[in-house]
Amino acid sequence: MSHVPLPSDHLPYAVNPALRNARTYPFGRLVHARAIATEATGGLIDLGVGEPQEETPAFIRQALVDGLSPQSPYPTAVGQPALREAIATWVRGRYGVRLNPSTQIVPTLGAKEIVYSLAQGFTDREGYSVTVSADDGGFDGSGWDSVEFAPRRTVAFPSPAYPVYEIGARMAGAYQEKLRLTEAGGWLPDLDRIHNWDELAIFWVNSPHNPTGAVATLEYLERAAALCRRHGVILACDEAYSELWFEGDAPVSALQLSDLTGVLVINTLSKRSSMPGIRSGFVAGDPALIELIQRWRPSVGTAPQAFVQAAAIAAWGDEGHVEEARARYRTKLEALQPGLDALGLVNAGGPGSFFRWLKVPQDAGWLRPEEKPSAAVAEVAWRLDGRIPTGEPIDPERPWPSQPARRPSLAAHAVALLAEQGIVAAPGSFFGDDYGDYMRVALVPTLDRCGEAAERMAQVASRG
Repeated sequence: MSHVPLPSDHLPYAVNPALRNARTYPFGRLVHARAIATEATGGLIDLGVGEPQEETPAFIRQALVDGLSPQSPYPTAVGQPALREAIATWVRGRYGVRLNPSTQIVPTLGAKEIVYSLAQGFTDREGYSVTVSADDGGFDGSGWDSVEFAPRRTVAFPSPAYPVYEIGARMAGAYQEKLRLTEAGGWLPDLDRIHNWDELAIFWVNSPHNPTGAVATLEYLERAAALCRRHGVILACDEAYSELWFEGDAPVSALQLSDLTGVLVINTLSKRSSMPGIRSGFVAGDPALIELIQRWRPSVGTAPQAFVQAAAIAAWGDEGHVEEARARYRTKLEALQPGLDALGLVNAGGPGSFFRWLKVPQDAGWLRPEEKPSAAVAEVAWRLDGRIPTGEPIDPERPWPSQPARRPSLAAHAVALLAEQGIVAAPGSFFGDDYGDYMRVALVPTLDRCGEAAERMAQVASRG
């Protein structure tokens, strides 16, 4: 009898249900758009993934090399004292806040690993009880006190959002609570519409927000932190884009809150210092939570290598290269804006990050919504929305109106049409199921390529 291999999600082994049912990471589907974009005249211009394409500054690269040594001992889980001090110094200069480098800061391997793993350390599916004797003071100072702690197995995060909040919660076996964001609500979670505080373990806020660029005020963060403290919920703030904004004042940080009890803030050098492949960031905040992270991380083995920490010390210590990066992204937006205007793509988000969150016009002639698309465009649009599993055949010869159940979102259609001209962007469906009328562009190509993208966009618009 011949052996027929089972598909990977039906192997006869113990597999985490979240892994068994895991879908393709959304940005993995951009491979379909890149495939036809690469064939366009002039090649691919990738506005899809938020990966800085600028050179890492020379002084950071040199610090990386200088950090290499003949011996390579394991890095300590809590990070080098010099790096923790450099981060504390940067926080003090940027926000006017003094953090204790030993008890309030842990260097991380970029931001993604701690965003992903936070739910593993800070969700509790079963609950527990604690009993304290009078000798220890008790909870009320007399006799034996016993307190029951109910399960906390829900992670709340915004939608649309960076997919890793949801993926990390799912892999930790936690429930996921998607907080639907709206343009009218400034793309921030509506705190008045959260009614299950006592079930939450972690409440994520992302500012500047990916994908919309929305920026939270200090007043908003103070209120969110107060609600979290009242209900025993961790306020986790992802501030990966804190140093990049197109206009207005610099974004505030949750590290500026009057009380950091229950607060964790995550930041990274990937965006501000064009260091995505070097992977260096930090988590900071409540000393009690940081102590638990310090206790846990030796078992995880994700501490940045010594030479990476050397480069990070140099990067946190210099603001000149960050100011230059901000200016470059603003200039890139100026170069791309004529193309966005020609297509009728209107900014629907805020001033932060290096993204633009764009509303796709329903009536744009260049979208040709009722016309039968080319086979390549049809397939890319369907694949981008993830409505057709990999390997399932499609019939691109049939017009979309005759396949209403499979008609792609407006943004997926737009992204597929742009891919024909060599431009790749990210449809809103990558970030949430309800955002098919939005798309995101990342201002990461060079200035010249952003200008070229604008010219190609104008050519697409002229078709309509």
